[in-house]
Amino acid sequence: MTNRYKIRQNLVSIGDDFWIENEEGKRVFKVDGKVLRIRKTLIFEDMNGKKLCQIKERLLTIKDTMVIEDPDGKDLAVVKKALIAPFRDKWDVNVKGGPDLDVQGNILDHEYSVKQGWNKVAEISKKWFRLTDTYGVEIDPGQNDILILAVAIAIDMMAHDDDEDKKEKKGKKKKE
Repeated sequence: MTNRYKIRQNLVSIGDDFWIENEEGKRVFKVDGKVLRIRKTLIFEDMNGKKLCQIKERLLTIKDTMVIEDPDGKDLAVVKKALIAPFRDKWDVNVKGGPDLDVQGNILDHEYSVKQGWNKVAEISKKWFRLTDTYGVEIDPGQNDILILAVAIAIDMMAHDDDEDKKEKKGKKKKE
């Protein structure tokens, strides 16, 4: 049976703590946004405050990159935006010690899938919720739910950082 989780997109920002809920609306994971760091960092915790993984921005890279680390600081996965992606957004997830993941679809509208080779292992979508600021993550059985949720959050942060950068640049141009 697939697992479904609910994330409110406007809460996915640095400095904010937010909860990931299960399909029944019960809080199952906490994401702690650490604001006093040079680079963006989110700590992924269980309901008892036990650190499960962390998501960190990788600095000084050519393309957007975030690293997902285990509780001991060892890399679990590296999430990168693909340089060339005609017609749709594409992200590559290099998983340490496991098969890599490909993420494709409309990232900004939260309608995309996560694939392992040709097999879809997760889907991210807003269609399951009436609230406009909420999206769901549906994960197939046998997958690492924490890793896939962390990948979805990392991609959401990177995709919406681009939006903020564009708004900032437009604002500067208007002032000139």
